[in-house]
Amino acid sequence: MKIKTILVSQPAPTDEKSPYHELAKKYGLRIDFRPFIKVESVPAQDFRQERINILDHTAIVLTSRNAVDHFFRMCKELRITVPESMKYFCVSESVAYYVQKYIVYRKRKVFIGKQTFFDLMDVIKKHKDEKYLVPCSDIQKGEIPDLLDKANVNYTNAVFYRTVASDLSDLKDLKYDMLVFFSPGGIESLKKNFPKFKQNGVFIAAFGPTTAKAVRDNGYRLDLEAPLPEAPSMTGAMELFIKREARKK
Repeated sequence: MKIKTILVSQPAPTDEKSPYHELAKKYGLRIDFRPFIKVESVPAQDFRQERINILDHTAIVLTSRNAVDHFFRMCKELRITVPESMKYFCVSESVAYYVQKYIVYRKRKVFIGKQTFFDLMDVIKKHKDEKYLVPCSDIQKGEIPDLLDKANVNYTNAVFYRTVASDLSDLKDLKYDMLVFFSPGGIESLKKNFPKFKQNGVFIAAFGPTTAKAVRDNGYRLDLEAPLPEAPSMTGAMELFIKREARKK
């Protein structure tokens, strides 16, 4: 088999039944995990310079746990008391559940999308009179403002946190058969940490169209783009690719 070692650019899964562990066991792989990017807070002092008043808004759009954490962190740093009338529009049930870390559900209004921002737009469109605040990172997905603009929603984009490259100097080199990426930021980190990296026979896998585009735009060869119609997860797509490469013996 051509693929024996894989580096996944994310934190190691804590669940022993993770599909990555199952994949490694099934095919005798060594799968290492290392986050290529990290999230840094935007200081309250920098945020003030944007002249965005959080309390001018009646609803918060939350697309991730990072957005949740940094919204409430910023409120704390600015000494803002969020009114109980504030509404929260969460992209998924898991994000909505996470909001409970900061608010009491019965006292607030929480609206939930199915899983994607496109799904959440169906909910937002039913509440067009709200003035929305969208806490985001400096590399926000373009579809979010595009969909909000298209629906003529009154909203403010606000950068509450930044995505930056991790320091990977201890890795020294990338002696792996496959590298797996999940965001454009991961590709930028690869470029920054390993400017002399030559892909040669190393396979590169990317999840999602924006990550795939970043691979190509940076001059790398994209070998696997997930999800696939027959494999919606990265691990499923990886398994199909590994089996295909094994047949090339």
